[in-house]
Amino acid sequence: MSSVPLTQFPRPSLAVDTATFTVTGRGLEIVLVTEDVGLALPGTFVHERERLEAAVLRSLRTKAGITGREPEQLHVFDDPDRDPRGWVVTVGHLDVVPGSVVAEGLRGGSITLVPVSEVGVDGGVQLPYDHPRVFVEALRRVRDAYSQHPDPWGLLPETFSLGDLQTLHEAVAGEELPRDTFRRSMKRQLEPTGDYTDGRRGRPSLLYRNRSAGHSHHG
Repeated sequence: MSSVPLTQFPRPSLAVDTATFTVTGRGLEIVLVTEDVGLALPGTFVHERERLEAAVLRSLRTKAGITGREPEQLHVFDDPDRDPRGWVVTVGHLDVVPGSVVAEGLRGGSITLVPVSEVGVDGGVQLPYDHPRVFVEALRRVRDAYSQHPDPWGLLPETFSLGDLQTLHEAVAGEELPRDTFRRSMKRQLEPTGDYTDGRRGRPSLLYRNRSAGHSHHG
């Protein structure tokens, strides 16, 4: 190791940005906050001697009214030109939350929910900096996880019908999914509870739960 003082090396500023998704009646949506540059992912610069996790939780609490979560690290975005203000490296984070988690921010007017299909398209929401790259990578990660697992972020109740599960997956995927193929792929990871829905939407449906507690997106 060199004995040259660290102050001799130019250093970037360090930031965190979090892509938080939720599912509403409009489908999969992204949580955005209003900044000077327009709608953006909630983020902040990391304070001196602050851990990344603490910076993420601070930015979500103060900017989006979101608390009690554990977003996962997504990717390091280090293009030297990603921020016009200067050399800034950001560590992207990711979370998928139930509607109850974003309710406080919505009531307080601090956040805006935007359908993922409206981000980056002509006439849609244009994110600043390289937030489009963070968004695209986070969206890919979420859709990959849901294509392989029943409900990796636990948006559904503990027990659910296959119809409820497919509705959720179609919201995340942004398209209809073949019913029989979907059910075959998911049933292997589910166990029937023996209970049924009350049948208000036609015939009662069998309720399922995830086969093991190890079904989360953390692996």
